Amino acid sequence: MRPVTMAGEQLLPVVAPLAPLFPEGGLRRGTTVVVKSGGTGVTSLALAVGVAASQAGSWCAAVGLPALGLVAAAGLGMALERFALVSHPGEQWPAVTAALIDAVDVILLRPPRGIRSSEARRLTARVRERGVVLVVRGTWPEGADLSLSIATIGQAGWRGLGQGYGYLQARSVEVTATGRGAASRERRVPLWLPGNNGTVEKRRVALEQAPATPAAASAAG
Repeated sequence: MRPVTMAGEQLLPVVAPLAPLFPEGGLRRGTTVVVKSGGTGVTSLALAVGVAASQAGSWCAAVGLPALGLVAAAGLGMALERFALVSHPGEQWPAVTAALIDAVDVILLRPPRGIRSSEARRLTARVRERGVVLVVRGTWPEGADLSLSIATIGQAGWRGLGQGYGYLQARSVEVTATGRGAASRERRVPLWLPGNNGTVEKRRVALEQAPATPAAASAAG
């Protein structure tokens, strides 16, 4: 049985650059966050949502994401010692997800195509009951408390490439958040995802160049 949580413990932290996307500045337990498909960096964004909670001691899990790399997850800041990965749940994905709801705080799920509303409804109810945060990468028939969409800014969004030289340093994106209740007001946040250090970084709109890393500055010199 999960212990009863106090009101102040109903929020799980998110990394500072993502906080403006959430009405309360963090992840409210028992809610569903959908990261909509359609742009590059969708999986990175979905993964980044749970990074701060992982660093703070919460267990996280990813279900149905066989291409998810642990190196990339660690680069974003995920604490791998508290990160469970079920890459190929197959037709048992509802049972696997339901079992994890009883064991972890944040679940990143990529449901299969053609998910039935009844399956989504049962899992949503269980998430709410157990105080877990479900982060869905893709579509969710039951809707979401908060929906995030990502758009690349600029040509391909990447910085660091020249005409036949250079290397990928940072990707410029804009994330939009909409939702229910307190989240109904649209929020837009410009980000580097990833930034030069591999994590999520705030992007100043007035600056169109990513801050140079020591290695890049040395190479430029």
